[in-house]
Amino acid sequence: MRTWAADDPKAGLMARKREALVGAALQAFLDEGYAGSSVNRIAASAGVSIKTLYRHFDDKDDLFIAVIQSACTLDTDTTDPPWFDAPPLAGLTGAGAEHLRRVLSDEQLGLYRVVVRESQRFPELGQRYQQKVVGHDIELVARYVARWPADLREKINDPVHAARRFGALLRAGLFEKVLLGGAIPGADEIDGQALRAATDVLALAEAGRL
Repeated sequence: MRTWAADDPKAGLMARKREALVGAALQAFLDEGYAGSSVNRIAASAGVSIKTLYRHFDDKDDLFIAVIQSACTLDTDTTDPPWFDAPPLAGLTGAGAEHLRRVLSDEQLGLYRVVVRESQRFPELGQRYQQKVVGHDIELVARYVARWPADLREKINDPVHAARRFGALLRAGLFEKVLLGGAIPGADEIDGQALRAATDVLALAEAGRL
């Protein structure tokens, strides 16, 4: 995450205003949906002017993506995650558990429902969600797969396809159940789901089916 020097009060103020805007927008999108949210009300709720809002964000779509990224704690400028140097089974399991904890949070589930509800009217919303959020995790796992030992990596035709297959196995059953009102799983269930998905993907890789 970007940090600001203590001796740069102007930059620090700008960062706080941006954070306030993202927080106000998150609440607005969860309460009112994408279409029902007003950038003017969001700016007012954040205690800033509409001019300040547009200094930070190109439009409401850009603001929504910032909210999604904040809720997912995504930061493409950070170093690789701890599981990135782990062996395949441990690394995939760690990646999967990390992903599930994010997407099954109350905020992220609420925002996902907003995307699904509004994507027919605002297709660019779904496209940017796919690109910025789903695509981020796929790219990260694909990069990790490309680092696997040569004897296993040579059995994989396409690391991106392998990452997508892992994502599908990871969410299978669990994500849909929670999305439709089921209980949020505990840590043990999340870890078990991640381990099963990782095991299945590695079996497919060993069989040359990725």
